[in-house]
Amino acid sequence: MVGNKKIILNSTAVVLNDEFNRILLQKRSDNGLWGLPGGLLEMDETIEEGAIREVYEETNLKIKITRFIGVFINRNMVWHNKDKAMIYAFGFVGVIIGGELKINDEESLELKYFKKEDLPLIHSADNKQIIEAYYQNRFNLVEGKYYDGFK
Repeated sequence: MVGNKKIILNSTAVVLNDEFNRILLQKRSDNGLWGLPGGLLEMDETIEEGAIREVYEETNLKIKITRFIGVFINRNMVWHNKDKAMIYAFGFVGVIIGGELKINDEESLELKYFKKEDLPLIHSADNKQIIEAYYQNRFNLVEGKYYDGFK
């Protein structure tokens, strides 16, 4: 429909941690890099529904969203097929309420928990910003700047 034109997309990314405060990352099959569980929203779902669905699809984990981190913008996302987009990524913290961790779809090569000091190369600017905000305990952010309009 849009050919090779750049489009705007909405996505989610969820920080899930274990009892050692390591965060769960997904090694992506499209580029071999790591990122947070999450993905693009589908038509007629809320942002929270999309976050929960994406985490389940990729990790087999059932989660509950516990905190909104903020909105982060990746102005130049490019996929391996050369599709381009500006991504508005909604970052959340979640807790696991069910399921068993396993690769649940073809989008993941590996799932692994990482300590802050051992984080691998992260695939996108928005995921990097969400992880940074999580570890700095910064919430209610828009593009890395504090914003109190979400109260």
